[in-house]
Amino acid sequence: MNRYPRDFTGHGATPPDAAWPGDAKIAVSLVLNYEEGGENNILHGDAASEAFLSDIAGAAPWPGQRHWNMESLYDYGARAGFWRLHRLFTGLGLPVTVYGVASALARNPEQVAAMQAAGWEIASHGLKWVEHRDMAEADERAAITEAIRLHTEVVGAAPRGWYTGRCSANTVRLTAETAAFDWISDTYDDDLPYWREVGPRDQLVIPYTLEANDMRFATAPGYSTGEQFFQYLKDSFDVLYAEGAAGRAKMFTIGLHCRLIGRPGKFAGLQRFLDYARGHDGVWFPRRIDIARHWATWHPHQRRIRPHQMDRASFVARFGGVFEHSPWIADRAFDLELGPAHDSAIGLHNALARVFRSASPAERLAVLQAHPDLAGKLAQARRLTPDSASEQASAALDALTDAERATFQSLNAAYTARHGFPFIIAVRDHDKAGILAAFHTRLANDTETELATACAQVERIAALRLKDMLP
Repeated sequence: MNRYPRDFTGHGATPPDAAWPGDAKIAVSLVLNYEEGGENNILHGDAASEAFLSDIAGAAPWPGQRHWNMESLYDYGARAGFWRLHRLFTGLGLPVTVYGVASALARNPEQVAAMQAAGWEIASHGLKWVEHRDMAEADERAAITEAIRLHTEVVGAAPRGWYTGRCSANTVRLTAETAAFDWISDTYDDDLPYWREVGPRDQLVIPYTLEANDMRFATAPGYSTGEQFFQYLKDSFDVLYAEGAAGRAKMFTIGLHCRLIGRPGKFAGLQRFLDYARGHDGVWFPRRIDIARHWATWHPHQRRIRPHQMDRASFVARFGGVFEHSPWIADRAFDLELGPAHDSAIGLHNALARVFRSASPAERLAVLQAHPDLAGKLAQARRLTPDSASEQASAALDALTDAERATFQSLNAAYTARHGFPFIIAVRDHDKAGILAAFHTRLANDTETELATACAQVERIAALRLKDMLP
């Protein structure tokens, strides 16, 4: 593998200002997963009963049989838990995004009507609440298509958001390729939305959560009491709220399930948290579609050059001059394991520098010798590369007096005679006086020291050049 697909960079060290409406310090997204009637069950044509996310400790699938206890626990979510949560959210006037399994929605028309009457967003949670990991790509694509069709038929409108949950490595790509969704949430990798390029599609991703999530009541390690759930939500809220107060507003997603948080003892923790959060100024409770619309307006996607996606010829043509007259460095770097992390100036510099550092002594010396003298004959003849010309001009080396030019020429000759390569310094880091001072100091160094210093300066020049080309 020489193209690594995972993105470890994201928004990076300086994430964008979310600019939430009303200068809110935090956006709290309440998500209610509606899966009751969409889970594994031989009544639904599945091979075995459900075994995931219930109060049955250590549950296992029952092949070819109905699991009455498991069904009953799921039924509680629809019969009692949903209505308890509905009363809470509507009573507080809090909007909700529903992750609705299409087949579950079809079996629960009264709950769907209540969601719609409350103005909740009903997003798609897939066709069935089953694993996608082993689905053939064609089968998963067909399931996504059928989920959209059935959802539209049951709800009366197509879903604008998607979250599978039990997804495959292909799910995000396949859902994005439909171009049907304003947002998708099958990631857990950030505190802010972000854009993902999938072919010609610029897909907004609103990451979800598996930790600020009541599923931890049914998994280990997890929560045993509503108070533990409240405390975790409170701690998360406090950290994110403080970041927002410091100008770095984030999003806080809370994942809920009717059959879990709908139980009274667990429910109490959610109640306590909502009272706590609502007691703060600057808290926005949006649906995920509201987040998506806001982000698309305030942070629209802009495509840019992504080095790890370029072909070799384009890559070398674009970055071959970063190390002076040494395109072989870019050519070798192309064969490294490049990924999204190398699409920034810092990332690509690391890849190019690795090639330079691992080159033979003769190759490294040739790179040094490819650099022009400062204010030398090439500069006078206007034969510098555009980068070198611009860099020397930044320190006014293109506007020397006759005396200054003579000083530089004398120092150049002495330095090259002593060390065997030209004096190299990242001139954009210095003014003319600073460059002359460094020249005099370094001229007296031994060649081994100067070789290391010159190589470091070559890398610094390359970094500055890349910062002009990439984020």
